[in-house]
Amino acid sequence: MDKKIKVAVVGLGFGGCFAEIYKEHPNVSEVVLYDTDKKREEEFKKRLGITENYDTFEDILKDESIDAVHLVTPIPCHGKQSVDVLNAGKHCACTVPMATTLEDIQAIVDAKRRSGKNYMLMETTLYTYQYFYVKHMKESGELGKIQFFKGTHYQDMENWPSYWNGLPPMHYGTHAIAPMVALSDSRIKKVHAFGSGTMREELVKNYNNPYPIETAIFAFENGLKGEATRSLFETARVYQEGMFVYGSKKSFEWGFADDSLPYVTSLVDNEDNRGKRTITEVVKMPNYYLDLPESLWRFTVGGDYDPLNPQDSLKEGAGAGHHGSHPHLVNEFVMSIVEGRKPWIDEQLGANITAAGICAHISAMKDGEAVEIPEF
Repeated sequence: MDKKIKVAVVGLGFGGCFAEIYKEHPNVSEVVLYDTDKKREEEFKKRLGITENYDTFEDILKDESIDAVHLVTPIPCHGKQSVDVLNAGKHCACTVPMATTLEDIQAIVDAKRRSGKNYMLMETTLYTYQYFYVKHMKESGELGKIQFFKGTHYQDMENWPSYWNGLPPMHYGTHAIAPMVALSDSRIKKVHAFGSGTMREELVKNYNNPYPIETAIFAFENGLKGEATRSLFETARVYQEGMFVYGSKKSFEWGFADDSLPYVTSLVDNEDNRGKRTITEVVKMPNYYLDLPESLWRFTVGGDYDPLNPQDSLKEGAGAGHHGSHPHLVNEFVMSIVEGRKPWIDEQLGANITAAGICAHISAMKDGEAVEIPEF
């Protein structure tokens, strides 16, 4: 399609990773940038040849020529800013989490439906090499029946911006939760969760959260169950955004570290036909770049892309942008607008993923009491 849109990227810390991808998208006519750190903003604008200036976030909202806004701002801002973007009559993409309260999630859903504009939660784990690989295993029947899920996100946030200090782990549980929801063909309806461990008092007081780690068991409407664990502070564990899917024929398990290759285990007959045995192999995952416009292919492998030998450099996933997810996120958001349809990770899917984590923390604070996940 020839339709083009003008996009604003707001927040250029992590958001800087997306600015050039938008600029290279064939259905984006213009990209504008905004950050409260004007030195950072100027560096990105100079690098990308962008001259348009905005003094405030409100100026972005007032500019009727801007069709869509991608928010990559601090977590406490997501709820209100998403509502503001939608109320301004613009399509909204927002980095995770969607919000940190159920009330803010509902406000976003209401604003989206009033405005008629698109809302997309930019959840990286749903466009990784790993997710695409498991999705193919599921659709091809390799997994058999899915029996159980597990998700993990281990990351130490010491000395990050102050709003991170003591954040309830499951308030940012989306990376561990999202693949389970997306692969389940269902929604999470209930959670039992527990917090564990202790933190320094200055971390506890910010959110009145005593736990550096939270673990949850989620119940899906279709009867499946999933387990998720999230750590944020004072826990000596290597970084990982892990996805584990256990099927009746095969299972997929993320390796030990975030950049480890995954294990695929097959359940096969014994030679004497008595019982079953398992065969486990480490697999290399393909790069699903062909789903993208050619101008975005290189962003799936980042610095490992060789323009003189593109097919070889694109053959296998090389770890760019949360395992190759960034250009897929941009493309889905842009094309949903251009094609006049809802994005895949829309307000309902995003709400269930995010609310499941919020409700998990509520359960953990009640020592594992069951909490129902509201529908939005």
